[in-house]
Amino acid sequence: MACADSLLTMTFCSRPSRLALLRSVVRDAAGMVGLDDDASDAVVLAVNEACMNIIQHAYGMDPDGRIDLTLIQDADALVVQLRDYAAPVDVSQVRSRDLDDVRPGGLGVHMMQSLMDECEFMEPPPEGGNLLQMKKLLNSED
Repeated sequence: MACADSLLTMTFCSRPSRLALLRSVVRDAAGMVGLDDDASDAVVLAVNEACMNIIQHAYGMDPDGRIDLTLIQDADALVVQLRDYAAPVDVSQVRSRDLDDVRPGGLGVHMMQSLMDECEFMEPPPEGGNLLQMKKLLNSED
């Protein structure tokens, strides 16, 4: 990744209280690359949901987990990378519950996939942890 393409790298602790700042940063970056308000809202919601999943599931609400956010302006997309340092997840087990099962919670993965144009776990970093990458196309109709 060339430095010119990198918008931001930010590290924060796995505390829900940090998400307000994160949402502001992501919203500003989305607008900076040319996403309209609706697309920016989608990115903010997807990133917030992904971070809450890391906080709740990867770190089990431990407030001292580390999360790295990287925002990259690709030629045709805003790329969001979220890295944690928790135990690697079994990607085959990461899925939303059935949408017909009406009850609170359990729809975060579905939401992220619906809001973003691409959403995938990348190869785990050599030092361990997990790396989620999501993309929002700059010319997307969402």
